[in-house]
Order: sequence, then C-alpha cells, then structure tokens
Amino acid sequence: MWDEERTKEKFEADAEGRLPVLKEVKTKEIKSDPNMPVHILIEGDNYHALSVLSYTHEKSVDVIYIDPPYNTGARDWKYNNNYVEREDPYRHSKWLSFMRNRLKIAKNVLAPNGIICVTVDDNEMQRLWLLMEDIFGESNHLGTVAIRINPGGRKSKRKVAAQHEYALFFSKHSSTAVAKLLLDPEEKTHTYEADENGGLFEQRNLRKEGADSLAKPGSDRYYPIYFDSETGKLSSVIKFKTKILPIDTDGKKRIWRRGKDAIDDLYQNGDLFTKKTKYGLQIYFKFRGGLEGETPKSFWGDTKYSASEYGTQILDEILGQRETFNFPKSPYATADCIKVASGKKDAVILDFFAGSGTTGHSVLLLNAEDGGTRQFILCTNDENGICSEVCYPRVQKVIKGYTNSSRQKVRGLGGNLKYFKTTFVPGEPTDKNKEALTREAMEMLCLRENTFDVVSANEVIKVFRNKIRYTGIIFDQLAIPEFKRLVSKIDKPVSVYVFSLGDDDFAEEFADMKRKVKVCSIPEAILRVYRRIFQ
Repeated sequence: MWDEERTKEKFEADAEGRLPVLKEVKTKEIKSDPNMPVHILIEGDNYHALSVLSYTHEKSVDVIYIDPPYNTGARDWKYNNNYVEREDPYRHSKWLSFMRNRLKIAKNVLAPNGIICVTVDDNEMQRLWLLMEDIFGESNHLGTVAIRINPGGRKSKRKVAAQHEYALFFSKHSSTAVAKLLLDPEEKTHTYEADENGGLFEQRNLRKEGADSLAKPGSDRYYPIYFDSETGKLSSVIKFKTKILPIDTDGKKRIWRRGKDAIDDLYQNGDLFTKKTKYGLQIYFKFRGGLEGETPKSFWGDTKYSASEYGTQILDEILGQRETFNFPKSPYATADCIKVASGKKDAVILDFFAGSGTTGHSVLLLNAEDGGTRQFILCTNDENGICSEVCYPRVQKVIKGYTNSSRQKVRGLGGNLKYFKTTFVPGEPTDKNKEALTREAMEMLCLRENTFDVVSANEVIKVFRNKIRYTGIIFDQLAIPEFKRLVSKIDKPVSVYVFSLGDDDFAEEFADMKRKVKVCSIPEAILRVYRRIFQ
C-alpha cells in the first residue's frame, strides 16, 4: 500500500529549512598512531550524514555495507518519531520510502567501481531486492548470499525456523566484479603439499575429466606423451619407448589439461611426473593455482557468522556488560562481506546504519590481519545512547585495548578516530547565511581532503595537512597573496577553498602555482550538492 502523504518522511524541527554540517567533538578524538588511518564516526540522522558525505565523499567510497532495520513490527524501528507496528497498513511503504531516500544519496557517494552490500531478512527481502534493482539496475546485481547467523533457528509457531539472512550485493556499473576470497590452504577442499622451496601445490592427473574432456576429431590436446622407464623422463618431443595417451579407465579418449608445447617445460621444472596406480601408469602435474582466491559462494554456513555466538558475545566481552542492542552482527560476517565487495587494502568503507559499531570493528580486524590501511566511516543516531554508549566505546576499546570479562587484557588493534555530530545552518541563500555556511563547513572540508592536522589558523586563513597534502581555507579573497606566501615553500599538493558570494573562479590568482594548487570556491560547491538532494 502506498500513500505519498502518509509515508512522507519528516525530520526534527531544527532541520526544517536548514542545511546539515558537521561539528567535531574534540573530547572524543582517538589518537594511537599517526601512521595509521583516521576513521570517522558521525552521530546524527543518517539522512543528514549522507547529505554531508555527498559533498565530502562524492563518488569516492569503495564499499557501502549496511544492516538496516528489518521492519519486523517488534517495536524495533521508528519512522517519523513513532514505532512502526506490525499492524500498520503502511508499514512496508514507510520502510521503502525510508530506504529509498538513503539509497539514492548513497549511490552518489559510491565510487564508480564501488559495491554496496545490504543485509536483510525475509520481512523485506523481496521489496528490498526490487528497490535495489530500481536504483542500481537489474544488471548490476552481483549476487545474493545466504548467511547462517542463527544455527538453532528462530522459533515460530507457524513458520519455518529461520537460520539465515541475506546479503545483497550491487554495483554501479556492469564492469564491476566481486573480489575473490583468499583462503588458507588448510581451509580449502584441495590437498596442498609444499615443495623443497616452500611452494604449495596439489597433485592432479594431467588427463582431464568431466565436462568438455572428451577428445574431438583433430583435437590439439589429444597427443602422446613419451616415457623412459629407465630414467623416468617425460617428453612430448623425444619418442621414448613407452607412449601414454589420455585414455580413461573406460577406454574413452580424453584430452590433456595442458598443451603439447608446455609438457617439456613442466618436466624440466619438476612439475610433471608419473605415478603407478591400480589403473596403470598415470601422468600427474603439480597444480599451483587456486591460492590466489576463490569466487565467493552463495551460502556461508561457518559458525563464525553466528550472531549469537560471535555477535552478542563479542560485544558483551568488549563492553563488559550485557547490552540491550538486539542482534549485533558477527564481525567476521561483516568482514567477509567487505572482502567480497573490495580486495583493496586501502578501501574506504561506509556504514550509515552503524548501530553497535560492528563494521568499524571488522575493518580494524581486517587491517590488523593483512596490514591494510582501510578507513571506515560510521553514521548512526544516538537513540537510546547507541552511538555514545555502545558504538563509540566499542570502537575506542578495540583501537586502544581493553580488559575482557575474564580479566584478560586484549591488545588494541590501533588506529585513529574523529567524532562528529551533525548540526544545521540556515538554508535561505542570503549573503549572511552563505558566510555562516562557509564558517561552519570547515570540518567538512577537512573531511573531504582527509587533512586534520592544523598548520596555521587565524580569522581569514586556516591550513591543515596530512602526510601527503595540505588544505587551505580562505575566508576573505583579499588574503590570497598572504596565503600564497604561506604555502610557497610547500612541496606537496595543496587544495584551497576560497569564500565567494558567487561562484567565482580563482584560477587566475593561482595561475603561477597551478601545478601544485587546486582551487575551489565555496560555499557554492556545497550548495550545488544540497540543491540536488533537498530540491
């Protein structure tokens, strides 16, 4: 059932006719290592947080992972400040309106080759799938994974006890593919051995079996391999006494797995050998593939994905108490979803339904596992203290370390964090309001450039930096010469934002520095993004 007026989303009174910006909470900043990524936690309505990110991270997020409210009707989700009950005739329409508003903005934040993963259960599975197809395109559905999160099953009087939920993967473009999952050799179904150099291989029969293995007339893979029984040598060129053909135990002509020109090289490298079997002499080779990764499968049944064992239990261990947050995800399930969505070790991962902070925890685990520099951006409101009392303390403890319920010290995984809150400035496009937006957008500009260390700050010029670049903010264009003197000796790229009541192009003023300085006028660049969202 759909009713535009009844399902229209309403926001808090202080947001009406106003524009969102960010304000840093300095007391919640976490610094552990300047060489590690600076992660982001934004407290506020995720619609407004996404609006800010549409400017700061336009088309630059590699992975979006979200676990939205499942709309079960169990008073676990509010819409327009009221719980959506199971009996609400507009229950599904409200949920779809709520999700559409956010997914449309999220698409603009996602990088051209980025992937979004949304987890959901049977309550909204079918509707979400159609909504995702509508926004991202039917051809960009990369697969749906069933994840066993409750081995015991959710008990029901009438229904099948559900053990699993779903993870839907979508891309923005048809050329994007999921990443392969790297597995340790002992986790694979293959039996790997190590050679004298430590290289891993699996013994495989050179004769192909199964589909497309039958030899066709004139096939170039059906040829003799010659064997010298005295020396054990094999060759496709030298005609030793024994000739071996790829004929199976039923007398059917098959083909070899390798072409004729590869045989002698395989033998010379020690990768081709014979084995005596009950079917006679067989030729084997050392298969060294399969370790670069496997295409993810559509069912994940490992116990590590269990929410009750690895979600709730881990959260309780970290916070030292039984939390009221319902059904936190296993960080291992979230981590694998992130790995499927991107193989990059420096990926930017966004979760705008951050809840208890599982996604942040997962990213920290992945970085610790492979030395990556992935950055997470978490967004959540603070309803029932979920951000300030659950999400933030969890991330803080995982970064810095903590003592668990068994009084054992757990080493911190390291990292840094900036904590922001969404706030608002007047939206009417007056000169006064434009200046106010520029002043209040300083944190947004630092977030956009990922530069947080203060170099210089006065009333008209502010300069920030990270290890690879600088950011300058000029509130009065008359101060441009002063700014140029300030950065003239800097040998790194500089992004400079100059306040303008119009949309002036200051390229001419920086023509002599164009090789290292990128110029943008504000706040018009921000307003263009907001007009698109709030029109």
